[in-house]
Amino acid sequence: MIGLIQRVTQAKVVVEGETIGEIGQGLLVLLGVEKDDNPQKAQRLCEKIMGYRVFSDEQGRMNLNVQQAQGSVLVVSQFTLAADTQKGLRPSFSGGAEPKKADELYCYFVEQCRATGVKTETGKFAAEMKVSLTNDGPVTFWLQV
Repeated sequence: MIGLIQRVTQAKVVVEGETIGEIGQGLLVLLGVEKDDNPQKAQRLCEKIMGYRVFSDEQGRMNLNVQQAQGSVLVVSQFTLAADTQKGLRPSFSGGAEPKKADELYCYFVEQCRATGVKTETGKFAAEMKVSLTNDGPVTFWLQV
């Protein structure tokens, strides 16, 4: 399971002209689900993301996690993160989970994020989405379990 996280001052997801998820300060999480992923991996990735210290403390050091920074999380499914880009000029998506499994694990991941008490918004699985954000820093990390 892959989480591409970006520290943001704001982010939102629009589907068919309607904003369906929006946060202020926090983390935008682009979530890729791979074939061998399972609920345990989803739980571990959630714990890692929620505990990852990417927000500045009083001394300006990245020392606070999203909860300590009183931020929110916006989770957006993104199957393209599971692409194999090693050969040729066209990505292969054979490593990605089948849609039903990916949707189930995406929903489970979101539930785990919400269970931490951090405000968690979402995109819409398998929808054509417009994601906008203001990357703060910029700060972006690729996390994989």
